[in-house]
Amino acid sequence: MSTKIISLPPIIETERLRLRPQRLSDKDVHIAMWADERVTRFIGGEPRAPDVSWGKYLSSAGLWPVMGFGYWVFADRATDALVGMGGLSYFCRGIPELEGHPEAGWAFDADHWGAGFATEAMRAALGWADENLDAAEVRCIIDPGNDASERVSAKLGFRRIGESDALGHIVAIYARPRGG
Repeated sequence: MSTKIISLPPIIETERLRLRPQRLSDKDVHIAMWADERVTRFIGGEPRAPDVSWGKYLSSAGLWPVMGFGYWVFADRATDALVGMGGLSYFCRGIPELEGHPEAGWAFDADHWGAGFATEAMRAALGWADENLDAAEVRCIIDPGNDASERVSAKLGFRRIGESDALGHIVAIYARPRGG
């Protein structure tokens, strides 16, 4: 999947966002975001306890030195405050269609929905992947009913290739060829 190991995510700036490494100072905002049932409705189905949220935050930071890609904090460029997270992952989900492919994912604080931040952030992340990863495709999964993420995925060049029930519920599987 990756041709070189990168220990920390590069900083990428878009018009309104800064994609940057995670920081301890993001902890409280991250925990609050994942305690919001609006955020978790289509990602896990229920709000996360602080320890679960914090553990996932730390584990996603570990993707970079192991995989050479991973998640960024999506920060407001003006304030540097966390408004979301995402990028590329490899979570060993047990979904055969994801094996051997970086998996795109994104989530935003509900107060920042509807402004095009997910598309903006993930265009930057996927642009980085196209330039730096030896991957023919990036894939993602989306829960049924998550119309907003389906719209984002279409704008990013993903197309539906199937579905899986390996997580205990149905998810749609999407693929985006290199260069999208």
